[in-house]
Amino acid sequence: MKLLVLNGPNLNMLGIREPDIYGKKTYNDLVEMIEKHCTEKSVSVKCLQSNSEGGLIDIIQQAYFDKIDGIVFNPGGYTHTSVAILDALKAVNIPTVEVHISNVPEREPFRQVSYVSYFACKTITGHGFDGYIEGIDYLINR
Repeated sequence: MKLLVLNGPNLNMLGIREPDIYGKKTYNDLVEMIEKHCTEKSVSVKCLQSNSEGGLIDIIQQAYFDKIDGIVFNPGGYTHTSVAILDALKAVNIPTVEVHISNVPEREPFRQVSYVSYFACKTITGHGFDGYIEGIDYLINR
Protein backbone atom coordinates (compact mmCIF):
# COMPACT_ATOMS: atom_id res chain seq x y z
CA MET A 1 0.00 0.00 0.00
CA LYS A 2 1.22 3.49 -0.91
CA LEU A 3 -0.07 6.49 1.04
CA LEU A 4 0.37 10.23 0.69
CA VAL A 5 0.16 12.44 3.76
CA LEU A 6 -0.40 15.96 2.50
CA ASN A 7 -0.39 19.14 4.55
CA GLY A 8 -1.51 22.58 3.46
CA PRO A 9 -0.51 26.12 4.32
CA ASN A 10 1.18 27.03 7.58
CA LEU A 11 1.47 23.45 8.81
CA ASN A 12 5.21 23.75 8.26
CA MET A 13 5.03 26.24 11.16
CA LEU A 14 3.79 23.70 13.71
CA GLY A 15 5.42 24.29 17.08
CA ILE A 16 5.64 28.01 16.33
CA ARG A 17 2.15 28.82 15.08
CA GLU A 18 -0.47 29.21 17.83
CA PRO A 19 0.91 26.50 20.16
CA ASP A 20 -2.19 26.88 22.36
CA ILE A 21 -4.23 25.48 19.44
CA TYR A 22 -1.74 23.27 17.56
CA GLY A 23 0.68 22.23 20.31
CA LYS A 24 4.42 22.57 20.61
CA LYS A 25 5.51 19.66 18.43
CA THR A 26 6.99 20.57 15.06
CA TYR A 27 6.17 19.53 11.51
CA ASN A 28 9.32 17.36 11.57
CA ASP A 29 7.99 15.65 14.72
CA LEU A 30 4.76 14.92 12.85
CA VAL A 31 6.57 13.48 9.83
CA GLU A 32 8.79 11.29 12.04
CA MET A 33 5.73 9.94 13.88
CA ILE A 34 3.94 9.16 10.61
CA GLU A 35 6.96 7.50 9.01
CA LYS A 36 7.57 5.36 12.10
CA HIS A 37 3.94 4.23 12.21
CA CYS A 38 3.89 3.41 8.50
CA THR A 39 7.14 1.45 8.77
CA GLU A 40 5.59 -0.61 11.58
CA LYS A 41 2.54 -1.24 9.36
CA SER A 42 4.69 -2.06 6.28
CA VAL A 43 3.11 0.80 4.37
CA SER A 44 4.95 3.09 1.97
CA VAL A 45 4.32 6.76 2.81
CA LYS A 46 5.29 10.08 1.33
CA CYS A 47 4.79 13.21 3.47
CA LEU A 48 4.52 16.51 1.62
CA GLN A 49 3.53 20.07 2.50
CA SER A 50 2.79 23.14 0.41
CA ASN A 51 1.73 26.67 1.26
CA SER A 52 0.21 27.22 -2.18
CA GLU A 53 -3.10 26.06 -3.58
CA GLY A 54 -1.56 25.25 -6.95
CA GLY A 55 1.23 23.27 -5.29
CA LEU A 56 -1.31 21.15 -3.41
CA ILE A 57 -3.29 20.55 -6.61
CA ASP A 58 -0.12 19.51 -8.45
CA ILE A 59 0.71 17.03 -5.66
CA ILE A 60 -2.83 15.61 -5.67
CA GLN A 61 -2.74 15.16 -9.45
CA GLN A 62 0.71 13.52 -9.29
CA ALA A 63 -0.66 11.06 -6.72
CA TYR A 64 -2.83 9.60 -9.48
CA PHE A 65 0.17 8.94 -11.72
CA ASP A 66 2.19 7.61 -8.78
CA LYS A 67 -0.63 5.10 -8.12
CA ILE A 68 -1.16 6.28 -4.53
CA ASP A 69 -3.75 4.12 -2.73
CA GLY A 70 -4.92 6.72 -0.23
CA ILE A 71 -4.40 10.29 0.91
CA VAL A 72 -4.43 11.68 4.45
CA PHE A 73 -4.93 15.39 3.90
CA ASN A 74 -4.88 18.42 6.17
CA PRO A 75 -5.69 21.23 3.76
CA GLY A 76 -5.23 23.93 6.40
CA GLY A 77 -6.99 27.18 5.55
CA TYR A 78 -7.80 25.92 2.04
CA THR A 79 -10.32 23.59 3.70
CA HIS A 80 -12.77 26.45 3.81
CA THR A 81 -11.99 28.22 0.55
CA SER A 82 -10.81 25.93 -2.24
CA VAL A 83 -13.24 24.44 -4.69
CA ALA A 84 -10.19 23.84 -6.92
CA ILE A 85 -8.69 21.44 -4.37
CA LEU A 86 -12.04 19.66 -4.08
CA ASP A 87 -12.12 19.33 -7.87
CA ALA A 88 -8.57 17.91 -7.91
CA LEU A 89 -9.54 15.28 -5.33
CA LYS A 90 -12.62 14.37 -7.33
CA ALA A 91 -10.56 14.17 -10.53
CA VAL A 92 -8.06 11.66 -9.15
CA ASN A 93 -10.71 9.77 -7.12
CA ILE A 94 -8.21 8.47 -4.53
CA PRO A 95 -9.72 7.62 -1.12
CA THR A 96 -8.97 10.60 1.11
CA VAL A 97 -9.21 11.15 4.85
CA GLU A 98 -9.47 14.80 5.88
CA VAL A 99 -7.56 15.52 9.09
CA HIS A 100 -7.43 18.60 11.30
CA ILE A 101 -5.23 18.93 14.38
CA SER A 102 -7.57 21.39 16.08
CA ASN A 103 -11.23 20.88 16.89
CA VAL A 104 -12.56 22.82 13.92
CA PRO A 105 -16.27 22.67 14.91
CA GLU A 106 -15.42 24.67 18.04
CA ARG A 107 -13.53 27.38 16.15
CA GLU A 108 -14.56 30.50 14.22
CA PRO A 109 -17.77 30.50 12.17
CA PHE A 110 -15.87 30.92 8.88
CA ARG A 111 -14.16 27.56 9.51
CA GLN A 112 -17.42 25.60 9.60
CA VAL A 113 -17.55 24.82 5.87
CA SER A 114 -15.16 22.22 4.49
CA TYR A 115 -15.08 21.81 0.73
CA VAL A 116 -12.77 18.81 1.13
CA SER A 117 -15.42 17.01 3.19
CA TYR A 118 -17.64 16.83 0.09
CA PHE A 119 -15.16 14.24 -1.21
CA ALA A 120 -13.40 12.79 1.84
CA CYS A 121 -14.44 9.30 2.93
CA LYS A 122 -13.78 10.32 6.56
CA THR A 123 -13.02 13.48 8.52
CA ILE A 124 -11.01 13.44 11.75
CA THR A 125 -10.87 16.67 13.72
CA GLY A 126 -9.49 17.68 17.09
CA HIS A 127 -7.32 14.61 17.76
CA GLY A 128 -3.99 16.42 17.37
CA PHE A 129 -1.21 14.51 15.64
CA ASP A 130 -2.97 11.24 16.49
CA GLY A 131 -5.62 12.13 13.92
CA TYR A 132 -3.09 11.42 11.18
CA ILE A 133 -2.44 7.94 12.59
CA GLU A 134 -6.19 7.33 12.79
CA GLY A 135 -6.50 8.39 9.15
CA ILE A 136 -3.66 6.13 8.06
CA ASP A 137 -5.14 3.17 9.92
CA TYR A 138 -8.57 3.88 8.46
CA LEU A 139 -7.14 3.72 4.94
CA ILE A 140 -5.14 0.56 5.72
CA ASN A 141 -8.22 -1.22 7.07
CA ARG A 142 -10.61 0.07 4.43
